[in-house]
Amino acid sequence: MKVFGKHICWWMAFVAVLWGVPFMLTGCRHVDDDRTPPAGVWIVFATEPEWTKYGVPAALDHREFILSEGIPAGFPYTAMMQTGYGGVLLAGDINGRPAAYDLSCPVENKPDVRIRVDDERNDAYCPRCGSRYSIYSNHGLPTEGPAADSDNPYALRKYTIAAGPNGEFRVVRP
Repeated sequence: MKVFGKHICWWMAFVAVLWGVPFMLTGCRHVDDDRTPPAGVWIVFATEPEWTKYGVPAALDHREFILSEGIPAGFPYTAMMQTGYGGVLLAGDINGRPAAYDLSCPVENKPDVRIRVDDERNDAYCPRCGSRYSIYSNHGLPTEGPAADSDNPYALRKYTIAAGPNGEFRVVRP
């Protein structure tokens, strides 16, 4: 009986090695969406009309928020509001749900090198490195360029959009 047990243990070890080696060799490709340094994000849309005017109330809408440059013009920023490392991009995804990303290109990783939205291709791109990002359907993941080509690709840093207790919308860093 002991001999039989040794054979089963040996066989189980052999099978584990056969199954484990391919997984170890292929590895795991992790998409890094934390490369952009963390920075405070606090944008509040106090009313539904304010969201309609300054937010992204429909699919494929987009809006940039850069506090230091007063973008968008006329937005009622308060002393407590913050707009991330390079600014905040709000985008209405293909179903009309809002998403928020940092405007800083994660490859360049500088607050003044910002992605831009390409309305013809329905994505965003970095004018410096050429990386492209899916902002309407794929959660800020890279699709082309240096951000997508590396072994550890870089996605846009995501922010959270949540409803406040009084019916307002808030963009915050989780």
